[in-house]
Amino acid sequence: MGFIQAFKGTISGTLADQWKDYYVPMENIPGTAAIFRAVLKGQNAGRGSNVNGSENIITNGSKIVVPEGTALITLEDGKITNFIAEAGGYTYQSNDPNSQSFLAGNGLLSSLKEAFERFKFGGIPGSQQLAFYVNLKEIPNNRFGTQSEIYWDDAYMNAQVGAVARGTYSMKITNPIAFVSNFVPAKYLQQNAPVFDFADMDNDAGEQLFNEVVGSLSAAFSNYTNDPSKGNRITKIQSDQIGLAQSLSQAVEEAYQWNSERGLQIVKVAIAAIEYDEDTKKLLSDVKKADALSGARGNSFMQQSVARGFQAAGENGGGANAMAFMGMGMNAVGGAMGMMQQQPQQAAPAAEDPMAKLSKMKQMLDAGLITQTDYDAAKNKILGL
Repeated sequence: MGFIQAFKGTISGTLADQWKDYYVPMENIPGTAAIFRAVLKGQNAGRGSNVNGSENIITNGSKIVVPEGTALITLEDGKITNFIAEAGGYTYQSNDPNSQSFLAGNGLLSSLKEAFERFKFGGIPGSQQLAFYVNLKEIPNNRFGTQSEIYWDDAYMNAQVGAVARGTYSMKITNPIAFVSNFVPAKYLQQNAPVFDFADMDNDAGEQLFNEVVGSLSAAFSNYTNDPSKGNRITKIQSDQIGLAQSLSQAVEEAYQWNSERGLQIVKVAIAAIEYDEDTKKLLSDVKKADALSGARGNSFMQQSVARGFQAAGENGGGANAMAFMGMGMNAVGGAMGMMQQQPQQAAPAAEDPMAKLSKMKQMLDAGLITQTDYDAAKNKILGL
């Protein structure tokens, strides 16, 4: 038993004239819904022209529409009997040798054939057969948040850090057969079943996913900030939706097997707010300062600081002493400061030849690093005038 494809793609505007009664999705389905019933659309008190059909039995000749972005699954007594993931119109035939139980086109979902064979149930329709649609689109606005700090070892900070975070994530159903068979509660797969909506506060399955995401955040943040390809930057977490989603998807898969057992995958993550604990704030401030003073930028900053010190010394009458120190040359300032930090008890160097000092002072004068007044004062001091 199975379905014969009547047409592919989107629904034609003349479908209502061609098909007097057919199954379609329930109306007003929210974007956060994952599973919802197929309902018979037509005349005759909502049952269409097929007045001989039994309730909860999809009879021969029944027609059904599969919209873009959805898959159709039929169940008999809770077992999967048919699966369609290619948009179009179909006719149900339980005794036609050309009918098929599995129709997924040539796309990604064709790989679900093996899963279908594992979960399907063969035979002629019996006591109850129902049809449900599965949402294959990105399901948005799934919220998460932590009530207290979560902690992880951070490569960028080289320490354990902590934060309170909240935000949203979107996910997709990658394997509708595994999702229906292994995760969706039975009450959503029976006659007159409610919509399986992740945003429903009474949806225990949705709440379970919420708790698992929160429980995986620490591992996700650790995966992200310790991955060299992500730049090891804690501060990029809020802006990198795809990168953090990959880290979170990895964490929930390792802990709860979302994709392999439930057919679910996290697509994007948006951090609405992240508040670091006090120790992390202080550490982050110190690391930022250290980063700012590293490399060429730090050397330039040190030289500017020393030059400002020399200027202040000259203005306060200490120009000669400052010039004597500057005899080392501006290019040696960074190295000299490092040596002073490493060897604070080092003895003063031997006195330099007066002519060599004057030569260096003249070079600094010609380079515009000191004024004529500073040069004359230093010269008089060196020569003892």
